Amino acid sequence: MASTRVFVATGPVDLRKSFDTLAGVVRAQFGREPLEGHVFVFIGRERTSVKLLWWDRTGYAILHKRLAVGRFTRPAGEAADVELEWPDLLLLLEGIDLAGSRRRARWRRHPSDGCQA
Repeated sequence: MASTRVFVATGPVDLRKSFDTLAGVVRAQFGREPLEGHVFVFIGRERTSVKLLWWDRTGYAILHKRLAVGRFTRPAGEAADVELEWPDLLLLLEGIDLAGSRRRARWRRHPSDGCQA
């Protein structure tokens, strides 16, 4: 799962689309290949529903969630998609607006620290 990336569409997507049509959106609008196993997130026009599409080596899988109250926040950006980290995806699925949040500093490997990979 660590190598699986998460990409969120910055524009609205018709959530009536299913497996193959959403895969086509990934190819045409994102310029990415859905068969690489990454997770692609689509938020509907009304922002009350979200769909996740991914390839699990045996076929496409979709998770579809609709909030009972509130709206999802679509990330802003000039590109067709924005990459999120897994914790941010979990917050997005809970309906939490990521715009006002900030990430605490955390350790990252630096080539000069002498650690072996």
